[in-house]
Amino acid sequence: MSVNRQVHLMGTIIKISLANALPNDDQLAEQAVEKLRQYEQIFSANDDRADLMRVNQQAGIAPVIVKPELFNLIKLGQQASLNPDGYLNIAIGPLVKLWHIGFNDAHVPTDDQIQKVLPLTDPHQIVLNEAEQSVFLKHSGMEIDLGAVAKGYSADLLKNFLTRAGVTSGVLNLGGNVVVIGGNRLHADGQWHVGLQDPKQALGHYVKIIPLRDQSIVTSGIYERNLTSKGHFYHHIFNPHTGYPIETNLASLSIISPRSVDGEIWTSQLFGKSWEQIVMTVHGLPQMRAIGIFQNGEVRTCE
Repeated sequence: MSVNRQVHLMGTIIKISLANALPNDDQLAEQAVEKLRQYEQIFSANDDRADLMRVNQQAGIAPVIVKPELFNLIKLGQQASLNPDGYLNIAIGPLVKLWHIGFNDAHVPTDDQIQKVLPLTDPHQIVLNEAEQSVFLKHSGMEIDLGAVAKGYSADLLKNFLTRAGVTSGVLNLGGNVVVIGGNRLHADGQWHVGLQDPKQALGHYVKIIPLRDQSIVTSGIYERNLTSKGHFYHHIFNPHTGYPIETNLASLSIISPRSVDGEIWTSQLFGKSWEQIVMTVHGLPQMRAIGIFQNGEVRTCE
């Protein structure tokens, strides 16, 4: 018998299912939920109580000593953001707030407004002090937004906690980020079966079922958070170089990998690239696969 929990955290519905029936599974599930609440308090860019908010509020003023989990994630995110060929940028906070897609006050800013905030999104201006475990944003108005990596990082931390506690089979679904622990003995192939959302259908309609064991699948897409204004469609995945939503013929990109945070990094880095560029990159990354669903409904895979 499995133990299940469902909570609304990190801006999404999170589902935890532990399938190996340890005597303390109920307690572990509650501890898992509590850890997710702690991660939200550390990583959120929209919660005044979050540690990350202290960093953003002290931009241009002073370094902020942060918890190791936050320091390590910002360090990882900054390293990925400095890749000149990728689209991930954890310093993109001012741009995200300017458009605010996904919120009630979402709107299309003027080009002048976009050009004004772009200089505040330079990841080179994030200063990390390893000895002090401090983070400093050099210029007032800068903001780190970890929305592209925090759920995957949290899922990995949670998986590590549960496996150390003896969990050998389970699923963590952090809304677009699914991590499976071990396999599923109830299926003939011994694997978990994860549905890949059809971007053109309501949630729960799948175009493909993916068998997984001890892996993560992360999906980024333009179909959940978007804005239509004056007949134009805008989504929430931005090109950090232009300040506008990325132009792409993809509806969603999924990365299958051992670590969920790697899936988040690479869906962000690659979304907006041509399929040929995506394939070339993924082929150079160990134990990683990609699935692209195009706006015309075509599905392509890269093993």
